[in-house]
Amino acid sequence: MRAIFTGIIEEIGFISDIKRGAHSIRLGVKAEKILEDVKLGDSIAVNGVCLTVVQFESRQFWADVMPETFAKTALRDLTLGSPVNLERALRLSDRLGGHLVQGHVDGIGSIIKRERFEIAIVYKIKAPPEVLKYTVAKGSIAIDGVSLTVVEVGSDYLTVSLIPHTAHLTVLGSKQPGQEVNLESDIIGRYVERLLSRTDQPLNGSLSMDFLSQHGFL
Repeated sequence: MRAIFTGIIEEIGFISDIKRGAHSIRLGVKAEKILEDVKLGDSIAVNGVCLTVVQFESRQFWADVMPETFAKTALRDLTLGSPVNLERALRLSDRLGGHLVQGHVDGIGSIIKRERFEIAIVYKIKAPPEVLKYTVAKGSIAIDGVSLTVVEVGSDYLTVSLIPHTAHLTVLGSKQPGQEVNLESDIIGRYVERLLSRTDQPLNGSLSMDFLSQHGFL
């Protein structure tokens, strides 16, 4: 089964080891809470990227970043000591506090503006079209693995607002203009697009059991 996350960060870890290849990396990550029940092969989201544990100790684990992930995520910019957001994969018995996050980054965004609005921190982030096409105001997005509600969507940007709790407990709260972030759009939007592309039959405002069965939902 593919790992699923919620976008609720469990702890901030730190990069403790980096072995770089030409187009890949092996990362060592210092952590505590997420290693309490870790096993080889477990999935852990690192700044929103689903990685597989290939080695671990009591307070450290290692994961490989393959060429595709290296090329399409901001993990390539990590250095020794870099803080990272960490989250274990969702268990079926867990509460879904954020939204469904796959840990598969759709694109890299760049922080354009950071400003404080009373207790909130508002980020304006330049985002690629492949992310914005699935982004709507009041919808969900994962930024560096953090589940957030979209405030505004522009032609080439989106804005989000962080409450003090989120700003304090995630790496995102300390990021500044010019820094890059991993973006994952809401999976529901992608499934809706896939559904609509598979049929030329109008929904006429309602769904039937036959329609759901025909398109793989039953």
